[in-house]
Amino acid sequence: MQLVNHGVSASLLEKAKKEIQDFFNLPMEEKKKYWQYPGEQEGFGQAFVLSEEQKLDWGDLYFMITLPHHFRKPHLFPKLPLSFRDTLEIYALELKNLAITILTTWKRHLKWKAEKWRNSLTILLRINEVEGLQIKKDGKWVPIKPLPNAFIINIGDVLEVITNGVYRSITHRATINSERERLSIATFYNPKYEGEIGPARSLISQQKPAFFKRLGAEEYFEGLFARRLTEKS
Repeated sequence: MQLVNHGVSASLLEKAKKEIQDFFNLPMEEKKKYWQYPGEQEGFGQAFVLSEEQKLDWGDLYFMITLPHHFRKPHLFPKLPLSFRDTLEIYALELKNLAITILTTWKRHLKWKAEKWRNSLTILLRINEVEGLQIKKDGKWVPIKPLPNAFIINIGDVLEVITNGVYRSITHRATINSERERLSIATFYNPKYEGEIGPARSLISQQKPAFFKRLGAEEYFEGLFARRLTEKS
């Protein structure tokens, strides 16, 4: 789903795009200041690396938790260039509010009673004009042509679990371009680590029992990053 008229100012989006592009264009010696620590996922590097023998994705990745503040790594967010840090601070808050608005709308549609934990959602913004995002529909890969300054909203596995299968997660992939790099920023709105992931109790009935088991959020994400989860929980 592509979202326009989302309320996030075009000037903020353009500023974020420019500063993210500049950040990825830093010399390698500068990037090493933000390198992943051994055994961690945050920083410059690759995700889901389990061994030295495995094939890695062809691309750079910078993963970082921005909210809540106490989860921020002291060697990452606080060390970013000041202008970029200030922009990300505003951007993170704007997208948190946007995610809450989206989920509140969906809750009303489903008559889904409020739960005490957040729900998984991915909000994607394309940084440059290079295309490459594809979704799987009816067994075929379909390219997505992003609209200007639109957010691409992806439903993740967690939201499928929470809605007990009413909303289905999207299988997607990114293809490479042999001539130009593709750059985007993905914002993940996830459950609290101390919370629990499972179907919302208001969406379970005798006619529609729970399709998924309940699992601690921390356990779920540990399994996700270790690639132990081979199917939805």
